[in-house]
Formats: sequence, structure tokens, C-alpha cells
Amino acid sequence: MSSIAGHGTRVGIVILACARLAIAEPEPNTVVLWNQAALQAVRDGTLGPPMVARALAIVHTCMYDAWAAYDEKAIGTQLGGSLRTRPAERTPANKAKAISFAAYRAAVDLFPWDTAAVFDPLMVALGYDIQDLSTDTRTPSGIGNLACDAVLAFRHNDGSNQLGNLTASGVPYADYTGYVPKNLPSIVPVNDLSTIIDPNHWQPLTYFNGTKVVTPSFVGAQWYKVTPFALSSPDELLPFISSMGPASFGSQTYADQAQELVNISAQLTDEQKMIAEYWANGPHSELPPGHWDLFAQYVSTRDHHTLDDDAKMFFALTNAIFDAGIAAWDAKRVFDSVRPVTAIPYLLHGQLISCWGGPGRGTVREDGSNWIPYQPSTFPTPPFPEYISGHSIFSAAGATILALWTSSEEFGASVTFAPGSSVIEPGITPAHTLTLHWKTFHDAANQAGISRRYGGIHFQTGDLVGRATGDIVGARAWEKAREYFNDTSERQH
Repeated sequence: MSSIAGHGTRVGIVILACARLAIAEPEPNTVVLWNQAALQAVRDGTLGPPMVARALAIVHTCMYDAWAAYDEKAIGTQLGGSLRTRPAERTPANKAKAISFAAYRAAVDLFPWDTAAVFDPLMVALGYDIQDLSTDTRTPSGIGNLACDAVLAFRHNDGSNQLGNLTASGVPYADYTGYVPKNLPSIVPVNDLSTIIDPNHWQPLTYFNGTKVVTPSFVGAQWYKVTPFALSSPDELLPFISSMGPASFGSQTYADQAQELVNISAQLTDEQKMIAEYWANGPHSELPPGHWDLFAQYVSTRDHHTLDDDAKMFFALTNAIFDAGIAAWDAKRVFDSVRPVTAIPYLLHGQLISCWGGPGRGTVREDGSNWIPYQPSTFPTPPFPEYISGHSIFSAAGATILALWTSSEEFGASVTFAPGSSVIEPGITPAHTLTLHWKTFHDAANQAGISRRYGGIHFQTGDLVGRATGDIVGARAWEKAREYFNDTSERQH
């Protein structure tokens, strides 16, 4: 794990927590090494959450498909069992080499900016030739290259627009569906009510991101067209999601959900603030999908996983989280729902409220039009609609897979914050050393969900429906993964 420690505060904290809990930390196996490399590329890039979920799923699917060639029962997602090797060839060295070539080809395709800095050096360190483009199925490199090529050929045409070939701009992942926001862009706080044409809908924000002033568009507006892993369609769960929200302007629920966040804002504790920050996963982090990959690395170490274990576990995990992103972004596009950063100032303008006043200001009394979320000013709210919560669905799906894989909810990880280590209130928060501990996987997932209410990013319904949907997605992905494992046993794992 040392290869990714220290790249950002949150990452360092997680890794320290993991290292502290492990009795003995062995050298990472090949799957974990490539997972670490992919997470570093996520941090070094600018992909949005659903793109990150898809990219990690593709990397691990390529690794899984290469690995499956060396298993007696498992089949690949694209080439089935056609790459199956003879028993004598199923050595640890051959598995590791095939996995590495598959991972390398996928990583270079998905994260080209880190080819020279991360992926090439890892291949060299492992003793592999990056120029080996063999498609000879009698060799591990050939199997790895072929397995990855098949997955990429499928995923390059899955509706994500990864290649930018669906738009004239050629920009990767650009929207090709013609989405136009109903509200005008606003600075934060959103106290110019003339920018809000319809308080039911999402509003773009303009802010200084630490480098320049930006007004991000809806990231992933086209994601409702992406082909899922286990779901029958991107909108399969939309009837379930639609049955519970979102609230409409003028309703009591709309008013109540806003007041709940105002009350939370006024009473934020150091623990709630650090929960909001720990799970925030903004720019230069591994984002929520990658966060659960870090937890999976912890499980791998804790449970002394083999290469075979991790090839399967990460495959199931990342594809569940990938489908979670599709289900969430389908709902985000359908409802195009308003964020608290817009709804609360619109609803409570002209009213005196108690709320968090900004870094170091504590609770203040001010006009409701000046309400702001507990977030860094350089990333005040993610650039996409509210309903449902991505954090909640990603995390519930991840927790479900890890619980099913281990046949237990037991997690046992923790994270400790030093006094004053807050990013939003440095030197002030927390006042004392503070530790978060998660007894179960769903304890962690539920905390990820409520963290977005502490941070003023999501309303209660968006959080809770996201959690429930994530559990469903995780269960579906697990069953699909077991089909590829060719696991017909009665037990879950």
C-alpha cells in the first residue's frame, strides 16, 4: 500500500488506518498493484464520478477476463471460455503476467495522462515488455492483450462517449444528448434569485476552483444511455426511485427537507464536519467509487487474499459501483432536481436563519439567501442534479458486495484525524483528535450517505433512496458476477 500513501490528505488517512489494523501487511498482489495504479490515475485526472466508476470497472473486468483463462470454471465477459488454458499453464507467474498486460492496456486507454508516470514504470518494475503486443493465446501476454481488446471494443461503444466520437468537439465523455439547464448560472451563495427560473431544477454554479473561474456543465448528462453490467437497462430501477421523490416546490416535504439541512448547518459538530470532509472526495481524490476500492484493499490484506480472490472480488465490486452510477445518473437526468445550494436560498430569502457562516465563523444569524453548504469554496457543490445521491448509491452497492463476498457485515476499519486537520477549517477543526470507526460495511456506507446531508449537498430523500437503490444494485451485480465465476454453490461465497 505504500505506493499510494501520501497522495493527498484523505488517501493518507485511509492507508494509515488500513496499515494500523493489519497484523502483517504482505506485498500487494498483482491485482492490488494495478488497482493502486488506477486509483492514482483517478487522482491525477479530472473524470467525474460515473466516469471513474466505469473506468475502474473496465480495468478490473480486463484483469478478471485475463485471469479467467487460468481458472477451471470461470468464463470471461466477452470471450467466454475461449481463452481457457491447460492446467499445466495455470501458474501464479502466468496469471500475474496476463493480468498485468490486460490491466496495462486498459489503464493506458482510460487514463492516458498517467502512462509515462505510473503505468510504464509499473510494467518495468514487474519485468514486462510494454511493446509486447502479442495476441498469441499460448502466451500470458497474448491472453492479457486479447482479453483487454475485447472488453475495450465493447465498452468503446457503450454510450459513454469515452472516445469523443459522438460529438463534433471530440472531447471525451462530452454530452451528445442536448441537455440544457433550466436555470441560469449563479455564484455562491445563490442570492440573486433572478437566476432561478424553476426551483425544482438543477442550477449550474460559477466559482473559482483554485486555478480559474469555472461554470461546469452537467457532468454525465448522457449517462442514462450507458450499457450497464448487470441491470437490464439504465432505467430498470427508475420506477422504484420515482416512487419516493424528489419533492416538488410548494410541498411541505420540499420545505421540510430544506429546514432539516438548515438545522444541521446551525448545529454542526466537529465530528459531523470531519465526516462531511472525509467522504467528500472532491477533485484530486479517488472519488466515491475509488474510495470503496481502498476499502477492498483493506479487506484483501485483512483476509489474506490470494490473487484469485482479488481478481474476483474487485471485478464484482467495481461493476456493482459502475451500475450504481448508471442508475443514479439516469435518475439525475430524468428529474434534473435542484440542489440545496439553490433551493434553500430561494425558499428562505428574506428570512433570518441560523446556519454555518463559513470557515471559522461558526453559527451565525443571517438572511436565508446567504446560506452555503459546508464545502470548500473551490468546489461548493458537484456539477450535476441532486436526486439521487451518488455517494449513497455507490457506497451501498460497495458495502453490499463486500458483505456478500466475505459472508459477513464485519468491517472494523477506522480513520483518525489530528487536531486542526480540516481542509475547510484548517487549524480549527477538529479541536481534538477524532476517530471514526465502522463496525460494519453498511455502517461505513450509511455514514457516506449522511455525510452529504452534513455537508449540505443532498436532501434526506436523495440520500435514503440512494442507499436503498444501492443495495438492490449490489445484489444484482453479485448474482451476475457469480454467473461469470460459474459459482453454483448454495453459499454466497
